[in-house]
Amino acid sequence: MALPITAYASILHRVSAVVMWVGFAFYLPTLWYSLQSPENFALLHALRDESIIIQLFLWAFLTAMGYYLCGGVKHLIQEAGHCESLEGGAKISWACIAAGVLLSVLSGVWIWL
Repeated sequence: MALPITAYASILHRVSAVVMWVGFAFYLPTLWYSLQSPENFALLHALRDESIIIQLFLWAFLTAMGYYLCGGVKHLIQEAGHCESLEGGAKISWACIAAGVLLSVLSGVWIWL
């Protein structure tokens, strides 16, 4: 049984929140370490450039943040009274998912190019 697009947008928003919070558990200590000295920053920069695992983790984290942002904007638009109909909800959900995919591709380009 297929779910409506609004359900997929909602599920993706929740999943992106979980991925983001798990990512913050790694990101914040890494940020703290990188700010301790220029050598630490250079070490982490080199690790990011050399490790596909770190690159994939960073891509997943940025993708989750991007989609979570899109979902948040979607909710703000709907809270303002726009796109509240069934048709409007479907359109804004498609737009949210499309924007999330675009941000995911852009973060991949930023990491790997």
